[in-house]
Amino acid sequence: MGFPLLIIIGILLLTYSYLLYPLLIKYLSNKLQTPAAHAISSHRPALSIIIAAHNEEKVLKDKLDSILNSNYPPEKIELLIGIDNSEDFTSLIANEYQSKFADCQVIEFEKRQGKIQIVNALVPKATNDLIVLTDANVLFTPQTLIYLQAPFEDTSIGLVDTRMQHYGIKQTGISIPESQYIANEVAIKDAEGKLWGAMMGPFGGCFAFRKKCFEPIPAHFLVDDFYINMTCIEKGYKCINQKEAVVLEDVSNDPMIEFLRKVRISAGNFQNLKRFWPILFKFNWVSLAFFSHKVLRWLLPSFLFLMCIYIVSNRNESLILQLSFYVLLCIPMIFIVDYVLKQNGKHIVWLRFPLHFISMNLALFIGMLKFFGGIQSSIWQPTKRHQ
Repeated sequence: MGFPLLIIIGILLLTYSYLLYPLLIKYLSNKLQTPAAHAISSHRPALSIIIAAHNEEKVLKDKLDSILNSNYPPEKIELLIGIDNSEDFTSLIANEYQSKFADCQVIEFEKRQGKIQIVNALVPKATNDLIVLTDANVLFTPQTLIYLQAPFEDTSIGLVDTRMQHYGIKQTGISIPESQYIANEVAIKDAEGKLWGAMMGPFGGCFAFRKKCFEPIPAHFLVDDFYINMTCIEKGYKCINQKEAVVLEDVSNDPMIEFLRKVRISAGNFQNLKRFWPILFKFNWVSLAFFSHKVLRWLLPSFLFLMCIYIVSNRNESLILQLSFYVLLCIPMIFIVDYVLKQNGKHIVWLRFPLHFISMNLALFIGMLKFFGGIQSSIWQPTKRHQ
């Protein structure tokens, strides 16, 4: 394949997945005047909130306070806290708060399980049909649960996601481009849910689903939220975003910590692709969303890697290849310049956006290699809190 065709295909794929598809579905969502927030009725169904916590002493107290301060009727809340062999004061904090809730169970696991095994153990213990799965560092507003449960009045809806609002955004790291990227993803997922009921995965920090939709997550899987989302779709239920259900999270700011997190998520993405690939061949709107928003993005780094190899190997064959080669050499220079500037207390925020995109695709590629190398366990250390 000649270089011009290769580069054209690469540009088209990148443009479609990251620009054309998002713009198209946002436009269609607005054009068709799809419904916004689901109406809030006086009905308040009972909820089961599940938290899996490992070494979360820095954030657990604030999380439990945010639930206590909710406007949702406390007698309608069942709280299940799974303590995953914590080595700090997480267990002590959870047990201190147990008496403050009308219905709260603290289940301690003496051997490290990992979040997925905790979720698999606690969901069957929940006594209510609506399950809210949430992380210890994600805080509720007083209205979060009221808005989160509202769409379930529609019996066709199986999963509802919240909208993350971030705090702790700093100019010193990657929190600004990361926050912007997440905001754009929220808009895409919101449009997918409104158009087709096919939101492509919630943000795992907080979402709700019907217990009847749940299937035990394979023990070695790394991304539980996408798995739960796709099993809901397989069972014929809709998955949507509820932007009015706001939760608060401290956004990641450390580039290396965020990079390693994305590598883990990427490996988990390919686990989910292996599990749900038949959806691609149903040739419906769900297939389109799955391919355009997820699968294509997961595969693009491999294509870009092949393009880089081609450019380096054939850099002397034409002027355009030589220029492309020098462009590639500029990429590590961007990282070096940003590092030198940071060491001198200077921060050029716009420079972090291309760095964020490059790092994200590199993490996707490494995660794919990790997947093919074999994943034996889903146990991982939580992202550092309050970076």
